[in-house]
Amino acid sequence: MHLRSTTVRGEPELIGDGVAFLREKVLPTLEQTAGCIGLSMLADRESGRCIAATAWASRDAMRATADRLKPSRGSFALALGGDGPEVAEWEIAIVHREQPAQGAGAQVTWARIQPNRVDDLVEAYRSNLMPKLAELPGFCSVSFMVDRRNGRTVSVTCFEDPEALRRVRKHARSLREQFALAMGARIVDVAEMELTYAHLRVPETT
Repeated sequence: MHLRSTTVRGEPELIGDGVAFLREKVLPTLEQTAGCIGLSMLADRESGRCIAATAWASRDAMRATADRLKPSRGSFALALGGDGPEVAEWEIAIVHREQPAQGAGAQVTWARIQPNRVDDLVEAYRSNLMPKLAELPGFCSVSFMVDRRNGRTVSVTCFEDPEALRRVRKHARSLREQFALAMGARIVDVAEMELTYAHLRVPETT
């Protein structure tokens, strides 16, 4: 399974417009597109940074839509009052859910590692870090995506709501930092966001 992320740095007061655009304009098209298995949006209500993600059953299905959906990505940026979107492609390595996450508080962590260590990182994440995150109060789900060619990763850990995330933020960050250090990975960015739209049908990988 694969995922295309579209990041826009928009205006915080327009986040609702971005959600409405995805729900009313983008989702109907995606639901009729072969290989699409969902759509979601994360938003930072303070900075205005928003990340829309489309999930796909295969890399071929994702790339077959790249040009056709490009106008929608531009319109999404306009709806948010932002500039041109940043687009990235990922392989979905891990998905684990324990409860629905709509409206959840999400800790999003971007990291880098040597490309030849990606497989080791995924396996260690699944067997070591993920069970520890799942023990935190209010845990809902975790997703872990990788860019094998460039050694990039991004993880999204969702808790019941933004307040639940605030209560465990230090512990969750500490777990990730210790894990990254042990694996020889480098955390390059961490953001706290809200899952403002969740319409994913990605099956669990664990």
